[in-house]
Amino acid sequence: MSTPPGEFYTEDRWQNWLDRIQQEEIDPEDEDSARLLLNLQDDTAIAIVKVVTSHSDGDIDTEAAQEELAKIREIVLADVEFEDEEKAMLVDGVQTSLLCVFYAAEQYILDGVAEDASVEEYIVAAGDAEAEDDLDAALGYCVQAGTRIIGGNDLDLAVAEELEYGLVTEWVNGLDSLHNAMSDPEVVEEDDE
Repeated sequence: MSTPPGEFYTEDRWQNWLDRIQQEEIDPEDEDSARLLLNLQDDTAIAIVKVVTSHSDGDIDTEAAQEELAKIREIVLADVEFEDEEKAMLVDGVQTSLLCVFYAAEQYILDGVAEDASVEEYIVAAGDAEAEDDLDAALGYCVQAGTRIIGGNDLDLAVAEELEYGLVTEWVNGLDSLHNAMSDPEVVEEDDE
């Protein structure tokens, strides 16, 4: 199901993904299940990139871009209620990963590309901040890395291999979806049938 013209992402689109997750047997160790969750995440990242691109191309102004991002964020980050707690946790992980993508897009629209460090240096700084329990700074560094990705810089996931598992690795996962969306902003269809 494609998004209607003039809309970047709809509640129906998100709900279709959630319905599909609810209907499927989800095992994060299974390749098909992992792909479904990744497609859900990538689909949202693509919508976010389309807003940023529309702003960069002059099709929408800053205020309209912020409003569109807020609409998508409200849809995607709303609480999801599944009877299956594991599925709820997996969707929550996708939402956590996307949080950084939303903030990076908002920051990029307002201030452009962060110039003080490379993508990798920002991610290392985020890992260091998380190790010191400074999650606000960690998120800020990941957001700055995201603005650089939107600005055309690559993301080398090797830097994430050095990180302790935590919020920063979740946010870097979202940045990977952002990087993929910037590289190939095609719609991910929620139905493989």
